[in-house]
Order: sequence, then structure tokens, then C-alpha cells
Amino acid sequence: MSLRKQAINGVIWSFSQQFSMQIINFGVQIILARLLMPEVFGLVAMLTVFISIGQTLMDSGMTSSLIRTKNPDQIDYSTVFFTNMMVSVGIYILTYLSAPAIAAFYEQEILTNLLRVYALTFVIRSFVAVHTAKLTKEMNFKTLMKLQVPSTIVGGIVGVVLAYMGFGVWSLVWLNLSQAIIFTIQNWIFIQWRPSFLFNKRRFKYHFSFGYKLTLSGLLDTVYNDAYRIVIGKYFSPTSVGFFNQAENMRLFPVQQMSYVMGKVTFPLFSNLSNDQQLKSAYRSTMKLVLFAVLPVMLILIIGAEELFLFLFGEKWLPAVPYFKILAIASIIRPISQYNLNILKVKGRSDLFLKLEVIKKIIGIIVIIIALPYGIMGLVISLTAVSFFFTALNMAVSGKLISYSVQEQIKDTIRLFIISAVTMLISYHLHSQLILVLESPFLILSALTIAFLLLYFAIIYLFEKDVVALLLKVLKK
Repeated sequence: MSLRKQAINGVIWSFSQQFSMQIINFGVQIILARLLMPEVFGLVAMLTVFISIGQTLMDSGMTSSLIRTKNPDQIDYSTVFFTNMMVSVGIYILTYLSAPAIAAFYEQEILTNLLRVYALTFVIRSFVAVHTAKLTKEMNFKTLMKLQVPSTIVGGIVGVVLAYMGFGVWSLVWLNLSQAIIFTIQNWIFIQWRPSFLFNKRRFKYHFSFGYKLTLSGLLDTVYNDAYRIVIGKYFSPTSVGFFNQAENMRLFPVQQMSYVMGKVTFPLFSNLSNDQQLKSAYRSTMKLVLFAVLPVMLILIIGAEELFLFLFGEKWLPAVPYFKILAIASIIRPISQYNLNILKVKGRSDLFLKLEVIKKIIGIIVIIIALPYGIMGLVISLTAVSFFFTALNMAVSGKLISYSVQEQIKDTIRLFIISAVTMLISYHLHSQLILVLESPFLILSALTIAFLLLYFAIIYLFEKDVVALLLKVLKK
């Protein structure tokens, strides 16, 4: 199969996998949000950073190194497998011992046992990290989908049943744990690859030298992204964390699905492109298509945020709406930031990746300290503001590597932003009228969506024919 056909096939199956999983997860979260109180979600959100840190350390960036390696063999895969497994056990022991101190920090005693059980997920997933990397390297997203969807369904059922039976916060923990267990079992049953009892120091150094910089960058990113949950959890109530976490998850949900799919496919695809001009061309096309899809989705959600939360989660979640509206603005530019960072990975500049992350996170922490006295809303506004600054920084640094300046990137996307802004202003006025004549949140949101998309596509067709031509070209291929 040619590289182009592999990429198209990869996009189709990766999108199907991600869409199926996230629709299932989203449906489960809606049910759980109606069964459980916001503080329950807040308690689990307090632990998210520690689980994410464990997962990042377990992998050590070595699976990314496997994906970018031209022809990895059994020695490469086995070396990374045993490294991940040993590191995960060590990290779990450290997490287990640290759990009481973490609970004391938040002044929530229940977190001790929650963390000790929840942390088992990254140990379990260490047994399939290489399996997943191998399938990704081969762009075999069809098999990944067949493995991940059943585990997502089983995990969702476990979570909902336990929540209905009154297990509260433990239902969320066992949801994630059961997903990890089922996914791991399926990999070992259906994937033929098995590790050999091999460990090569030279191969370890090769993968680690690339991966450790990504790991440090990932740790900085993880800690910073969850710093807001940590700060809110420390200085405010679990309920406040629950509202912030729901707003954060909702604003990331649409854009993450698109970015995840394209990122998963484009990383191995970009790695196989022979020169910077091809990389620049592929990046430009990808960026336009992603923004073309992301912009209308996020703007519709911003306008109809109150109806969205009422319809999905119920009235008890309405305090999360103001946070969601502001955070959703940052989601619009998230793909630009992520794809610029992908360029650094493809070019093998994990050193530059790390330096950039250190600079951004230092600035981000300073902003959090400044914003804290202004309460949760101050923190939310600061998060959105620094997101724009970080995106500009990523564009400047990554653009130099492929001769794609910030000015060029802005020029290529500015018309999409202008068209979206005009559509939003008209739709906002329409929304205010719909509220007067319709009572159902679902009907208001549906009418708004239809009107917005019709107007958006009409203006795109009239004034941004390049994007239309690009979309038709991709669909034709």
C-alpha cells in the first residue's frame, strides 16, 4: 500500500476509533454527571495530575522513538517493553507511598485509597504500550479500534452500574481501571507480537536519548495543564474543582478528537516525508482542514453553552458554563499549537521541544500565581490568555525549521477566522431571538447549529474557495 493510501486509510480508521470511543465515553459521562454530584468528579480531578505523571514516566517517550525509527526490530521493541514495565512498577511504589501526603495536601483523607487503586492503571497499561506503538507505527488503526472500543464499552458499563448502586467516587476509579484491564487482555489475546527476553543497552540509550527530552517536556506539560486543578483543589472546594473540570473536559472534547486523529496519523506520515517543502505543504493543508472543522464547532458551543449544559448534564452543572465559554476560546487555537510542536518531533528536535516547554511553563506558573487572588474566574481567564501566547511562541520556533513563518501561518488562516467571527456575530443575535420563541434547550441548540452551519458554509464557499477545493480534493482521494 502506498504512503498516501496508508495515510487516508489511517485517517478513516483512526477517526472511526476515536469517534466511537469518545461518543461512548461522552455518553457515559452524561449519565454519570446526572447520577453523581460535582464534588465526586472534583475528587477524581485532583488525582488526574498524578496519574498523568505516572503514565508519562512509564513510557519515558520511548514509544515515540519507536514510531519515528525507520526499521525497529524485535530488539528495539523488547528493550522498550521491559523498560516501560520496570519503570511503571517503580513509579507505582512511589505513588503508593506518597498517597497519604497527597491526601493531606488536599485535606481529603479519602484520596489515599483512591490514588493507590487508581494508579494501577499506568502499571497495567505498561504491558501494552509497545503493542500500541507497533500498531501505530504500522498505521494499523483498524485493529486498534477493534481493541479499544470493547474496553471502552465494558468500562462505561462498570462505571454506570457502580454509580447507580451508590459507590460514588469509586465508580469513576473502577471505570478507568476496568478499561485498562480489558484493553490489556485483548492485546495479549489478539496481537501476535510478544516480547523476547532481550535488553540491549545500545538500543536503550538510542531510544532514551530521544525519549527522555519528550518525557521531561511531557511532565512539564502535564503538571502545568493540571496545575489549575491542583490550585483550585487546594484553595477551593471539591465542588469548584468539579465545575472547572467539567468545563475543561467539555471545551477540550471536540477539538481533541480532531487533533488526536490527525496528530496520530500525521506524526508517522510526516516522519516519512523526504524534505521540508513537502512537510510544509502537508502541514499547511492539514492545518486549514482542521481549523475549517474546529472553528464552527467551538463557536456554536460558546453561543449555546447554557442550553448545552442544561440538556446534557442538568441544572446542577450550570455554574460551569461561564468557565466553559472562556476556556472554549483557547480550544479554537489548540490545533495550531499542537501541530507546530509536532514539527519539532518530526525533525528530531526533542532538545528544542524541551527548552520551549520549560520557557512556557515558567511563564505559565508565574501567571497562575498572579491570577490566584482573583479567584477561579481569574485563573480561567489567565489560562485562556497564556494559551494564545504559547501558540504564537510555538509558531515562531517550529516555523523556522520548515521556513513557515508566523506571518505566513496567520496569512493562511486569517480568512477562516474572519469568516467565523462574522458568522458568530450573526448567530449570536439569532440565538437571542430563539430564546424568546423556543423553550426546549435541545430545540434552541439544534436551530442554532443548523443556522450557523448553513451561513458558515455559504460564506466559505463564496470567499474561501481554496479550502473548499482542498476539502474536495481530500474527499476525492
